[in-house]
Amino acid sequence: MGKAVKPLTKSQIISELAEQSGLTKKDVTAVLEAMSGLITTAVSKKGPGQFTIPNLCKIVVKVKPATKKRQVRNPQTGEMKWADPKPASRVIRVRPLKALKDMVV
Repeated sequence: MGKAVKPLTKSQIISELAEQSGLTKKDVTAVLEAMSGLITTAVSKKGPGQFTIPNLCKIVVKVKPATKKRQVRNPQTGEMKWADPKPASRVIRVRPLKALKDMVV
């Protein structure tokens, strides 16, 4: 079996992007930080709740509704017990777009 290929580190990604785009590492870092800021604004409570990175993925905020106090069964003992209620929460979902799916196949 061959040696496992490790994923790129942040500095390796910045170096590769700088090399392929002709920008400096400082410029690439600034672009990535700006994109991070845009995503943060888009998924915040006052934002639209979604952000699309063209040809790659769509980042969406889903609202999970609150759950009531309910009885659940312990699968090992069969004992019934009360599960605590949970407040509503916001969850990030990342959905790949068609172009990204086609890269894998």
